[in-house]
Amino acid sequence: MKIRDRSFDSQAFRASGLNLVVSAIVHWNTVYLSRATAHLRQHGRNIADELLKHVSPLSWEHINLTGIYSWDAEQQMPEGFRPLRLPGRLLRAA
Repeated sequence: MKIRDRSFDSQAFRASGLNLVVSAIVHWNTVYLSRATAHLRQHGRNIADELLKHVSPLSWEHINLTGIYSWDAEQQMPEGFRPLRLPGRLLRAA
C-alpha cells in the first residue's frame, strides 16, 4: 500500500490510522483464537501451548476493508461475541 498524501504530517496521520486498524484486527483475532482454544480444550481436545506459539492473529481475510459497513443496532450478540463456527467434525492436519 502506498500513502500518497503530500505533507509528511498527513502521511504520518494516515499511517497512524492504519496502525490503529491493524491493532484492532490483531486484538479481535486474539480474543477469538483464545475463545476457540478454550472451547476445544473444554471439549477434551489437547492443544499444546507449544503449538499455539506458531499461530498468528495477524490475518484479515474475514474483515471487510472496503469501508462499507452495515450495523444492526437491534441485533445483540450473546455475551458480546459472535458464536464460534463449529463444524460437524474436526479434521486434523498432520
